[in-house]
Order: sequence, then C-alpha cells, then structure tokens
Amino acid sequence: MASSEARGGLTTKIHALVDGRGLPIHLHLSEGLASDCREAEELLDAVPKGSTFLADKAYDSDAIRAAIEAQGGFANIPARRNRTKSFAFSRFLNRYRSLIERFFGKLKHARGLATRYDKRADNFLAQFLMAKALVSRVFCSPSGV
Repeated sequence: MASSEARGGLTTKIHALVDGRGLPIHLHLSEGLASDCREAEELLDAVPKGSTFLADKAYDSDAIRAAIEAQGGFANIPARRNRTKSFAFSRFLNRYRSLIERFFGKLKHARGLATRYDKRADNFLAQFLMAKALVSRVFCSPSGV
C-alpha cells in the first residue's frame, strides 16, 4: 500500500531518480508518512555505478552514504541540522538538483497528479507513469512534440 491516511486525506510520496538531462530513470511510491531514508534503498539500486547522487536533507543518513560509496559514487547531500559529523558537500553540484525539481514541476501540470484524484495506489502509479512517459517523449524528441 503506497498511501497513508493523514488529516488532509490520502497522502503519497513520489521518489524519483533522474539522469543529468532531467529524464526519469526510476520511480517509486511510498506512504506519505514514511521516512525518505527508508525508501531510498529502492532508488539506490537504480543509481549507475560511480555517479554523483544529489539529494535533499531528507536523504541524509549514514546507510545511504555508505551504499553510494560502496558503488563507487559520491553522495552530495546537505547535512541535517542535528548531524555531528561533517561530510564533503559541493554547493556548486547542488545547483543541479534543480533537474529533479523541474521534473516534478512538469509532472504537476497533470491535474490528476497534483490533486491525487485516484484513491488506489496502483491507479495513481499508472497515471504517474503515463505522465512520465509524456515528459520523457517531449524532451527526447527533436521537435519537442
């Protein structure tokens, strides 16, 4: 089940992995109340070996950093406020995190995704995958259509 009940209704988190061009590689749904760190394992399996992993503070954990380093990659994740140990972090590389934010922005143009009309998680995921395919097709084709 990839949706949880909260005060505002059903909640779902969408975890996405995009490449350097902003095109999606892997998508994963989780409950809205689930921790991002616990759900990151499925994303990490799809990360290419030796690549740089850009994420926000929600993905800052020792396990995620260790998994990325075991693959020969670099975890460019800002440290949480309560973190005692400091890690290498590049603000310059962090600018490229806007690729994922723009990807989600393009998907939000699909009104059903933005407002979550579907009650079942599998229907929501299917709608999300269709929107992902449309975004990928528009940005991969030479004419943009």
